Amino acid sequence: MFLLQFDQEYVIIKISRKEVSDLKKHKVYLIVPAVVIVFGVIMNILAISSRKFADFYVSRIFPVITNTFSFISGIFPFSVGEIMIIIGIILVLIGVPAVILLLIFGKKLRRRVAVISSAVLLWIVAFIFITETMNCFIMYRCTPFSEKYFTSREHPREELTQLYAYLIDKTNELADQVPRDSDDRFFVTADVNKEAKAAMKRAAERYPQLKGYYPDAKPIMFSFFMSQTDLSGIYFPFSLEANYNDDMVRTNLPDTVCHEYSHLKGIIQEDEANFISFIAATGSDDPEFRYSGYLEALEYVHNQVYDNNISVAYGLTDTISSRVRSDWFRFLPDDYWEVNKDKEIISTETVSTFSENAIDTNIKLNGREEGIEAYSHMVDLLLDYYFPEGGFDSHE
Repeated sequence: MFLLQFDQEYVIIKISRKEVSDLKKHKVYLIVPAVVIVFGVIMNILAISSRKFADFYVSRIFPVITNTFSFISGIFPFSVGEIMIIIGIILVLIGVPAVILLLIFGKKLRRRVAVISSAVLLWIVAFIFITETMNCFIMYRCTPFSEKYFTSREHPREELTQLYAYLIDKTNELADQVPRDSDDRFFVTADVNKEAKAAMKRAAERYPQLKGYYPDAKPIMFSFFMSQTDLSGIYFPFSLEANYNDDMVRTNLPDTVCHEYSHLKGIIQEDEANFISFIAATGSDDPEFRYSGYLEALEYVHNQVYDNNISVAYGLTDTISSRVRSDWFRFLPDDYWEVNKDKEIISTETVSTFSENAIDTNIKLNGREEGIEAYSHMVDLLLDYYFPEGGFDSHE
């Protein structure tokens, strides 16, 4: 009971023990996520201000987190991260209108509804922020993979031309060794999860950061939406899973799975993940994986040659075999959009533009001024890898 005085009058406010207990519980529900958010802010500040801290975290702490939670989420045959997103969307679509209606019409419930909905929102924000911080943001602040293993330098146009010629030779050679369908196009017969894990562990012999547990990569149920966003794979920081677009042509699958696996080992920069997937795929014993890896690299280098107007290399394009030409730069089946046009709720152009801007903004906010163009910097890593001292090294 509380006794309050207002202008010589006394008002007695009675609060039951249960109400006092409820107030204390609500405070706890609000304080705990607030503390989690503050902790996340501190971790971000430490990572931004100290590369040594970020390096220590990535080498000592993150492996424990990713190996543990990747194993737990890997128990489920479906993408846990995707289910979490679906639940979140349902909560927004149903929960927000429900809360608004209760606040308007439920006079006796307003206070309780306001407190509970605020607590739920705060917990969701805290979860997203802390998982993004611990499993993504800090990794952007550590020593780049390229600085650990390569001496980066400016490469003359001749070296890019030589790399272009080398990749053409490798893809032409492997194009005749892989399975092909009735249209003479490459398709995957390998056990992708099994071979991708083996390829990553083999790459770990050269790059120890890649050691550890790898879960099965999982297909996304709503792959059509992924196709609209132009994504072949996705790494969920809040469930520590490697996921892939199940609608894309299988030419891309080996390289994509290795790319997403690299994120699970703290290699968060997209160009570095591209490079690791190349190293893993091309180091595989399986020709299908090697072909997928070399084909992806050839596409990037081809674009770089033409973006930089290296005319002396244009003639090399004519030496690309018809089989390679039928396989490269393919993301989706030829009739994909016609077959799936009924699935389009939001226009593909709108989704694609939004996705590109979101990825570009995220990369820039995490310290890469070039934004989405960072993907193509894989070519710089390839040049550092194949021309360590100015001379070509095939590493074979």
